[in-house]
Amino acid sequence: MATVLWCYVRNNAFKVDGVDYSAAADFTGQANHLGVTIQADIIKQKLPTNNGGYLATKHGKTSKLVYEKLTTDHPIDLARYQVANCYMGRVGLINSGGESMGATDLAEAVTTAVVNKRAGGMGLISGRKAFQKPMGEGIELLNAIQDVYLDKSITIA
Repeated sequence: MATVLWCYVRNNAFKVDGVDYSAAADFTGQANHLGVTIQADIIKQKLPTNNGGYLATKHGKTSKLVYEKLTTDHPIDLARYQVANCYMGRVGLINSGGESMGATDLAEAVTTAVVNKRAGGMGLISGRKAFQKPMGEGIELLNAIQDVYLDKSITIA
């Protein structure tokens, strides 16, 4: 039996000066590392939206080199940091598709799939975005995500 571990980070103390670091690449990367350390087969994680959670919240210690040398603010680099914390991709990372927002769902799902694939991830979970819609719209969204992973021109960045 395979284990898909949801390694979400949630804590109100991760909100500093109006910025929510619960989806920061450094926090989520550490959560991913803990997940693979306890031998999860696949890690499910939110797509990172920012970085610098450890510096901003003063939770734990880290080196500024993590932010200066290992990552940039580019979404693909932030997701790549998550993949790196999954034993350099030996344990697969799938990103969540996020909540259903309506008209922008298709574009958001395709963007998330492209970022995940280019970062070295292995997939996207899109439950609410696809299954809380009329069947035709849900199928269109799932097909668009599949097209990203099947497209050989979309490669690791």
